[in-house]
Amino acid sequence: MGDAFIRHIELLGYEKRFFPSQHYVYMFLVKWNDLSEKLVYRRFTEIYEFHKALKEMFPIESGDINTENRIIPHLPAPKWFDGQRSTQNRQGTLAEYCYTLVNLPHKISRCLHVVNFFKVRPDDTNPVTDSQIRKPEVFLLPKDAKKNSTDITGPIVLQTYRAIADYEKSSRSEMALNTGDMVDVVEKSETGWWFCQLKNKRGWVPAAYLEPMDGPDESEEQEPNYAGEQYIVQKSYTAVEEDELTLKEGDTIEVIHKLLDGWWVIRKDETTGYYPSMYLQKAGEENTSVKSQLRNRSAPPRRSTVRNAKSIHKQGRKQISQETYRRNSKRYLQSRRNMKEKIHNKANAIIEKNEQEENKPKAQPAVPPRPSKDLILNRCTESTRRKIL
Repeated sequence: MGDAFIRHIELLGYEKRFFPSQHYVYMFLVKWNDLSEKLVYRRFTEIYEFHKALKEMFPIESGDINTENRIIPHLPAPKWFDGQRSTQNRQGTLAEYCYTLVNLPHKISRCLHVVNFFKVRPDDTNPVTDSQIRKPEVFLLPKDAKKNSTDITGPIVLQTYRAIADYEKSSRSEMALNTGDMVDVVEKSETGWWFCQLKNKRGWVPAAYLEPMDGPDESEEQEPNYAGEQYIVQKSYTAVEEDELTLKEGDTIEVIHKLLDGWWVIRKDETTGYYPSMYLQKAGEENTSVKSQLRNRSAPPRRSTVRNAKSIHKQGRKQISQETYRRNSKRYLQSRRNMKEKIHNKANAIIEKNEQEENKPKAQPAVPPRPSKDLILNRCTESTRRKIL
């Protein structure tokens, strides 16, 4: 495999930390060429020092020789005192800087200086903390407001969830859980993998192993949509449980219920069942990297397969049986067929009526009666009168 390089850098927001003294660090999600995703934290002073060194390495591209040749983006110098307001207001500029950086020519964007700066450090995974001091406050950058600093959120109190069973991680990007652990959820993915933090640990956790502290989370789940949304299967899967479906790559299906644990109820022809959402792509959407990413990822566990689950909300959770899904799907499909038949029959009736009118023999004009001899003698010309004499 070739040298490591960065495919994308996304600014998630920043943290206000209180140890060893109050300071701010920016949170970056770094996506690498091996399809791994790492969360790193950097102070702005570090980022600016990195930027100055990069300019020295590439004086032409930084515009030091001729300003017209500059392609390395600008970055404002840190203020004498960086408070929360300046940290917040700088996010739009920093997000744009990272986007431009990874899209520079490879000799810059893939150089060791860039690669090494964004590699995971020990303090990224295990930041130095003091249990006696309050934990960091997280400020997330809304996904739809990357370039508008006025839309930056205030301090976000991340949702706290409880682990309902032990979970052993199967990759370095995941986080192990013990029953009863309290985790803060940073990001909820519709794949069923949620990015969480527990004290000084961070990683991806299956949503099926988590329950909210403030009540059941059914309100976050969409209602079934029996009309269905068309999706294309991007990765084959063989059913393990009875209520799952076996599908091949390229199959077209309809999603009728999107569930939080990443296992969606789908319909193939008239058959319904569960299928991993991360193996599906909405029809019409282009994503060339999806297939290569899926080869290195596995589907999360389902809620129903979590063993020894000690959930206080288990009794309150809405349960929809496969029979209900199938029955409602059949009703919907039948009503759709009936509607199509009505439209088809109506169209046929109109066509048949038009054909009947076209084929109907046209009425012949009536032949007028022959005029009498006296009428001809009184009204016709001399030549006509001669013919009857």
